[in-house]
Amino acid sequence: MEKPPSSFFVIGFSIVATLTLASFASCMAAEFNRTSKKDLKLNGRFCFLPESEAFKLGVAGLICLIMAQIIGNTIICHSYWPKENRKSCSVKRPLLSTTLLISWASFGIAVVMMSGAISMSSRQEYGKGWVEGECYVVKDRIFVGAALLVLINGASTISSAAIGRKSHPKGPTQINSQIR
Repeated sequence: MEKPPSSFFVIGFSIVATLTLASFASCMAAEFNRTSKKDLKLNGRFCFLPESEAFKLGVAGLICLIMAQIIGNTIICHSYWPKENRKSCSVKRPLLSTTLLISWASFGIAVVMMSGAISMSSRQEYGKGWVEGECYVVKDRIFVGAALLVLINGASTISSAAIGRKSHPKGPTQINSQIR
């Protein structure tokens, strides 16, 4: 299998890095713009919480994270596994597998954290709060935790690409035998 052009990887993983940083920045901005307890309005036993900017910022961060994960893993899978080995489940590069596992684990946890925080940041009407008519406010540093997981995800995705690229042969592999 020939090595794909270097510019393909530079452009592809520049896009992944840019999307990762955009997601990180959106999460950090969402942390500073989330609703707080002072925004909560009570009317008897009913509560109201207005939509915050954290909702839009969180959605943007989540979209960037998902796009970075899809693009990064698509590039890795189609570039580093030869077509004849794509159906095989054998682990031939444990370090690559480990970084991909870290990437997917951090991705999953970040998506769950961001999704919960985003849904709590939307408008919560009187009597129709987030769960069972009650209003909930996003806890401190939830978006910061998600932002750190976004960075771990981006770093492990790009590391997977670097590890896979190093383990790739540099040229055509041929074994020349002597002819007698």
